[in-house]
Parts: sequence; structure tokens; C-alpha cells
Amino acid sequence: MERYRIKRKNAVTLSSAIQEYLKEAHLTTGLNTRLVFSAWDEVSGAAPFTLKRYYRSGKLYITLNSSVVKDSLKHQKQLLIEKLNDRLSRDEFFAGDDINAAWVEDIVLK
Repeated sequence: MERYRIKRKNAVTLSSAIQEYLKEAHLTTGLNTRLVFSAWDEVSGAAPFTLKRYYRSGKLYITLNSSVVKDSLKHQKQLLIEKLNDRLSRDEFFAGDDINAAWVEDIVLK
């Protein structure tokens, strides 16, 4: 019995193939937005107090139901932005070059 071997001249990793598919299907903006929301919940610790979230063009808008939490987070805004971007940079599916949903540049607390 003869063995056939497939040559892998253009082999790519699965993660890079998925990233390419997401870009081709124009799904990176939605995925990036969900990753930012997830990072917010993880980094801020304010997930139980968060009512609404909106993310567009580097601005993360957060509506909170506690004025105490809002005031506390307002004083940590720059640190939160750094932690969010650090968390996002470690995610292999976050596309930092997306025009509509890239790195977090500002947080607006309401």
C-alpha cells in the first residue's frame, strides 16, 4: 500500500486562520466590542453595578447604578485604561487595527 503525504507549504496556525476569517467576514468590530466589555468586567470589578455599556471609536461609555462606585472609578480612570489595554493586548483574537473598535482611549462614566 502506497502512502501519500500532503505537502504543507502554506501551513498557518489555527489562531491566525481564525483571525483572518474574522477580518474577511467583517466580524472584528463586534468581537472587539465584546472583548472590551469582558475586559471591563474583569478589570474594573464593577460588573454588578454596570447597567449599560457602549463602545465606539476608542471611547467606552459606562452607566453605573452606584454613585459611590462611579466616584471611585473616576479617580482611577487612567489606571483602568492601562489595565484594559493590557488585558486586551494579551487576547489573541483582539484586533488592535480595527477602525471602529480598537484600543480604549477614554472612559466616560455616567
